[in-house]
Amino acid sequence: NMIIHQIRNATIIVTYNGKKILIDPWLMPKNHMKGFEVGVNSHIRQPRVELPISIEEIVNVDAVILTHFHPDHFDEFAVNALDKNIPFFVQSEYDLAIIKNFGFNNVQVLTGLTEFFGIILHKTDCQHGKRELIEPLCKKMNIPYEAMGVIFQAANEKTLYISGDTIWCNEVIHTLETYQPEVIVVNACGATVLPHEKIIMDVEDIKTISKYANKAVIIASHMDTVSHLTVTRQDIINLRLENVIIPKDNEQIQL
Repeated sequence: NMIIHQIRNATIIVTYNGKKILIDPWLMPKNHMKGFEVGVNSHIRQPRVELPISIEEIVNVDAVILTHFHPDHFDEFAVNALDKNIPFFVQSEYDLAIIKNFGFNNVQVLTGLTEFFGIILHKTDCQHGKRELIEPLCKKMNIPYEAMGVIFQAANEKTLYISGDTIWCNEVIHTLETYQPEVIVVNACGATVLPHEKIIMDVEDIKTISKYANKAVIIASHMDTVSHLTVTRQDIINLRLENVIIPKDNEQIQL
């Protein structure tokens, strides 16, 4: 049975084909870091909320996937809590070097197709904000622009698409067309950098993907936690989209 356990922000635990996979562990306490200077609401500290369960429970998993090395997706609390021998999947050689540097011994770059205990993982492409605008901004800040999504497939499971930090774009359409996922997790708080460029999905994007993938169950994640959000859970609830689920922190969606 597939379970999507919403922890906080983009941190989720996916139970798939009998394995528990932790995605994007950002485990610091509430208000631990400043808001992002390039983002809206930079005066608000983040995370805005505490973790809903203990770090020990969160890291009791079979593997970790880091969609990209940004400070609201991975932190020193995750480094300290995770077993250094846990299977750990990343998007690039760049991220691999960083994670190995933190002392992890079992790190692998996700390719087009990677197998893990009967689960086939496919790396998918993202636009973490409009490429032509946000990529130069990331270069200026000396952080990589690229992020990935991941497709999960297994013989006895529905196809799952973790879309990652992306706006609605051709890369997402290509993934939906290629894999026809039945369950889709989207990062949906409309995080926005100045002056007003969204770098993940917002209300309009959620409406679009809900309509485009109308046979899929869509789960809205990455909500109500970062300083630079512009969309709340309530905003998505208000859309009344039949195929969109908005889990609270610590809620488990059984599929």
